[in-house]
Amino acid sequence: MTNTMQSNSLAIEVTDLTVAYQEKPVLWDVDFNVPQGVLLAIVGPNGAGKSTLIKTILGLVKPVAGRILVLGAQYQARKQLIAYVPQRSSVDWDFPTNVLDVVLMGRYGHLGWIRRPSPKDKKLAIECLERVGMADFAGRQISQLSGGQQQRVFLARAFIQEASIYLMDEPFAGVDATTEKSIIELLREIKKSGKTVICVHHDLETLKEYFDWVMLLNVRRVSLGPIATALTPENLKRAYGGRALFLDQKGDTRV
Repeated sequence: MTNTMQSNSLAIEVTDLTVAYQEKPVLWDVDFNVPQGVLLAIVGPNGAGKSTLIKTILGLVKPVAGRILVLGAQYQARKQLIAYVPQRSSVDWDFPTNVLDVVLMGRYGHLGWIRRPSPKDKKLAIECLERVGMADFAGRQISQLSGGQQQRVFLARAFIQEASIYLMDEPFAGVDATTEKSIIELLREIKKSGKTVICVHHDLETLKEYFDWVMLLNVRRVSLGPIATALTPENLKRAYGGRALFLDQKGDTRV
């Protein structure tokens, strides 16, 4: 893919997207465009379809209707340009593998499943582990790490893919405050390099501090855009229904 193609296309385009589980709509007639180079949070109440949206973009869930384009093309044509960090709760952490091998899994899109990682790939994996402060744990079994350490390893696996778009499902869940701060700094570094970062997020109080764009979702898209324009008291009430959410005069989100 040429740089011109990337610069002239949106990161994600979603049109008329509907997803249902056993005939119950989880996402209904959702439309939105995400420009490249933003740090976007997807927020909404439980059951709003946030994780389902990420999985549908990745082709892990088949929609009932609608179209999704990634950098102007179907997902299969761009899958090497997308990195995914799943929810920690969805991962089998007892799988017998060490930290270095987990990170090297991020190279399979470049290597294929037959070729073995080269010394260059292993050097790159160590560099990615250094970036997240986990190089000293390269030989450690993944099951022996804390939740925050495991999340750092999965970030390193995403970094080694050298992607253009990073999709993350609650990357701050189950980590301590120090790890959370370090993760957001890493995500800001990715954004500064021109990449797009899209995170399912649940903490309204950190939205303005951590992200520059937000999508409010509750089965339908409520709003999408820069924090200043999309995160309004009216939109919050539309997204969260009867819960009394509002923004105080200082701009802090209250529940």
